[in-house]
Amino acid sequence: MQPELSGARRMMRLGLTAALIVIVLDQLSKWWMADRVLADGRSITLTSFLDLVVVWNRGVSFGLFNRDWDGAPWALSAVAVAVVVLLTVWLTRQRSALAGGAIGVIIGGAIANVIDRARFGAVFDFIDVHLAGWHWPAFNLADSAITVGVVVLLVDSLWRERQSKP
Repeated sequence: MQPELSGARRMMRLGLTAALIVIVLDQLSKWWMADRVLADGRSITLTSFLDLVVVWNRGVSFGLFNRDWDGAPWALSAVAVAVVVLLTVWLTRQRSALAGGAIGVIIGGAIANVIDRARFGAVFDFIDVHLAGWHWPAFNLADSAITVGVVVLLVDSLWRERQSKP
């Protein structure tokens, strides 16, 4: 019989499994979109508010700092790796499986986008949402994982805070 995993090891296993799933799904979705669906560079309208597009984001979230500086992919990747290290330390200190999974998907999203920067010098975004004159910057599965992970962390934190009050 295998001895019971410690809390930190259990959270690492949970979080890193979630990260790996996000990385694999993100990279597969980007490959499929870039090499199969959008290979000719065209955009595809799916609904009145959702398109598939080809966007190479050399900046950070929402295209911020999208400049033609050759060192940008490496500088942004270094920041992302530092954040991943901090998140991994935080992961080992979690007791909530929900928070551990959320941190894991954030780690996975960050690493998946670093993979793009290392391979292409930019992050491939392909989901374009717009409605009633409002337009969200193009994004990908890794970006979605990061966003969902942050929202889950906030909800988990608020829920635990509420539960601890008498």
